[in-house]
Amino acid sequence: MATERSNSDTEPYILVLYYSRSGSTQAMAQKIARGIESAGMAARIRTVPAVSTTTESTEPEIPEQGALYCSQEDLAQCAGLALGSPTRFGNMAAPLKYFLDGTSDLWLNGSLINKPACAFTSTSSLHGGQESTLLTMMLPLLHQGMLYVGIPYSEAKLHSTQSGGTPYGASHWALNHSTALTDDESALCMALGKRLATLASKLYD
Repeated sequence: MATERSNSDTEPYILVLYYSRSGSTQAMAQKIARGIESAGMAARIRTVPAVSTTTESTEPEIPEQGALYCSQEDLAQCAGLALGSPTRFGNMAAPLKYFLDGTSDLWLNGSLINKPACAFTSTSSLHGGQESTLLTMMLPLLHQGMLYVGIPYSEAKLHSTQSGGTPYGASHWALNHSTALTDDESALCMALGKRLATLASKLYD
């Protein structure tokens, strides 16, 4: 699986960085990683720890299960980035924003300039802020100088989906937080990952 993949210091990889509480965003991350790998590039799946009400990390340094926590080096060395979060009042979840707020050194160094990036999200209701969350997740990526990648309407599933899926990025309608990704949502996740990796491979030095 992509989560277990190890990368050499020279092998380019796409960082799939997400936060997930109920597993829906994690499932999307895995589909996006499959799309990345279908384009011949490695996917490195990472997550971020939860934070307390005082916005301090509250989890152990190594999670008991699932993806490893992302390091600054994981982000700095990636050839591209897929950023995922559940919606919190039309915005990304606090743990992911907390991590991104600590990347000013990468901004100062220009480490992420001209690298492609995309975003993905899940919501419990169909009109629960999917597009606004993707738009707000786009902002720090643009500030880092990254090249934002969406889903073009040449993807047929973008026309047929009855749940998640937007031109701004992949999305999922989770309902009661236990609804599996639909075929259309899965296909759009994989298409986004494939497009991101294809562009990254062309831009990678």
